[in-house]
Amino acid sequence: MLLTAATTQTTQHLYPLISDLGLILMTAGVAVLLFKKIKQPLVLGYLIAGFLAGKHFDFFPSVKDVHSVEVWAEIGIIFLLFSLGLEFSFKKLMKVGGTASITAITQIIIMVIVGYFAGQLMDWGKMNSIFLGVMLSISSTTIILKTFDELGVKSQKFAGNVIGALIVQDIVAILMMVLLSTIAVSQQFSGTELLLSVLKLIFFLTIWFIGGIFFIPTLLKKAKHLLTDEMVLIIAIALCLMMVILASNVGFSPALGAFIMGSIIAETTQAEHIEHLVKPVKDLFGAVFFVSVGMLINPHTLVEYAMPVAILTLVVIFGQSISAAIGALFSGQPLKQSVQTGMSLSQIGEFSFIIATLGSTLHVTSDFLYPIVVAVSAVTTFTTPYMVKLGTPVAIFLEKKLPRKWVKAFEQYSANADAIKTVSTWQKALRSYLMQIVLHSIIIIAIVLLSTKYILPLVEGSTFGHSMAALITLVLLSPFLWALSFRRIAVEEVTELFQNRKYRGPIVMLIFFRIALGLFFIGFILNNFFSPITALIALIASLIVYFLFPKRLQARYHRIERHFLSNFNEREISRERQTRRDLTPWDGHMATFDIASASNLTGKTLEELHLREKMGINIAFIRRGDIMINIPSRNERLFPGDEICVIGSDTQVKKFKKYLDQNEIEAPEFVAETDIVLQHLELKNESFIGKSIRQSQIREKTNGLVVGIEREGKRMLNPDSHLILEEGDILWVVGDRKLMAGLFKK
Repeated sequence: MLLTAATTQTTQHLYPLISDLGLILMTAGVAVLLFKKIKQPLVLGYLIAGFLAGKHFDFFPSVKDVHSVEVWAEIGIIFLLFSLGLEFSFKKLMKVGGTASITAITQIIIMVIVGYFAGQLMDWGKMNSIFLGVMLSISSTTIILKTFDELGVKSQKFAGNVIGALIVQDIVAILMMVLLSTIAVSQQFSGTELLLSVLKLIFFLTIWFIGGIFFIPTLLKKAKHLLTDEMVLIIAIALCLMMVILASNVGFSPALGAFIMGSIIAETTQAEHIEHLVKPVKDLFGAVFFVSVGMLINPHTLVEYAMPVAILTLVVIFGQSISAAIGALFSGQPLKQSVQTGMSLSQIGEFSFIIATLGSTLHVTSDFLYPIVVAVSAVTTFTTPYMVKLGTPVAIFLEKKLPRKWVKAFEQYSANADAIKTVSTWQKALRSYLMQIVLHSIIIIAIVLLSTKYILPLVEGSTFGHSMAALITLVLLSPFLWALSFRRIAVEEVTELFQNRKYRGPIVMLIFFRIALGLFFIGFILNNFFSPITALIALIASLIVYFLFPKRLQARYHRIERHFLSNFNEREISRERQTRRDLTPWDGHMATFDIASASNLTGKTLEELHLREKMGINIAFIRRGDIMINIPSRNERLFPGDEICVIGSDTQVKKFKKYLDQNEIEAPEFVAETDIVLQHLELKNESFIGKSIRQSQIREKTNGLVVGIEREGKRMLNPDSHLILEEGDILWVVGDRKLMAGLFKK
């Protein structure tokens, strides 16, 4: 009886939770099928599904426990941001460059100001206006990428700038969420408080990223042979939630922690695998999040605020387009590409929902703001494909209608953009010094804080407790203090600058500043553990130790740095190894054969043998004693004792081996060890587009050989030399590593 009663009570408790989840997923499933059929964004389907399952729609079963849905929505935000971090990678941000950064930042600044004043004009209050400005400034990555795929414009030049701008927008949106949280909690706009929040954010982001890259890839690598897919998924989610807890404990949003952990894992070799495993979890909770957003759509509110919805929709469409176009022009893009970029970014989406959720959770925004933003997002989602299509016609129209003087000025500014972007030797040296000072200072401060919080309490009260704590802290800090004070930085730039009397003084000042900063940190640490007099004596002793053992400190620091860089570059190194291992594209591989003295092929040129035409193989090199002939020409002859390396598929190589056997050639097959490598190049605006492979003179210019082409998903191994090269082709070229570098720099 007791068991039955307990079971009944549990069932009654779980019933709303299970029935609500079932209703949400069932409605979302139907909406997904319908919107997939009519080729509309799935996010829009989820919003409508949420509206149908919400309490504001009477002709459909409604969710009973709204609080549980809100919890799932929070989890959905965490997994959405974690997945975004997995796709992000800090290296990707560094490769984006100034063009996309200027475009995104200009757009965000203008739209935040425009959105704020729009809210003020509608008398919505200061806090609503601030949140509105931020919500209207972030474009939708999901909607834009889907639109580009459907319209087939992803390979066009402006699309690269748009995608880069979206990456920058995402990271800026994370930063703005932190600042909004600070403003919401303090309810004031103190510049000092905001500056402290930014510095705090930079400090923790740096520590989390450096610590994460140092330890997490090593953990995943060491345990790789033990991990199943299930364990990898559990570990990935555990790491994500651990960072969520850390972020929450220091006063940041859980979403920030999830994003940071995703970006850390993005630098590991397991990134793609983890992204694949997490995707179903992200899709599930992401759907719940978007459905929960749709549940907040109140038709009565939308009717009441129909005019603000219409106004804000126009603000987004025109404001985003114009501000992004202005940003692209500032960055040095031509007028046409700037207009295309601007019109592609003319919508708001998932980040606007997350920011709206933040305002609602902190109870600093009004209830009407959420459904209004959702409605604006829905309308701009529909208009996005049309805006992308109109980008080119509008650009052509503006080029015709704008004063000729303006158009020429835009062209001149764009042409001179590269000159603007040049960086002087002094700037490079100064940037390197500042980077080293900031990074090592952050690491030193973090270790001191950890030591004060965790090591000092353990030894408190013992006779030599403070001495032990200070010693442990200094030992941990010693390599970083050495690097901060004495490590040589930007050696070539500093040597060049030192020859110029103008820069000798500033360089010497930077060197002394680093040493003084190191001394300050040592004194600060010792002062925390000892009285001032004892600290001074300990400082002198510490300096003696540092001067006596500089090589050991240097070796220790370089060991730590190598480990960090190895983890940081592990993904790229792994890809490079894989490329070398699978040197030829797709199903092709390399094999070597020895030419027998009795072969009837000796003395013939490669053109006479017609090996490519007969069997589809290419000859990568001929080794003749100590002489290596890389990518031999068609006039090269075969001689007895030559060792030749061919590239082809399994079938082609077997056919060639049989052909050689018939001509009395010894054929011991093995994998070649050589400096010959195969690299790929995507044709964008290269000079040989529209020419045949032979006319492109790739062989003559780089001593390389085109052994494969990928075009619109179709692959051609060992293509004919008369094949015309087209924009978007991916060329696979085999040749000497050093000589090939010239082709791939273009």
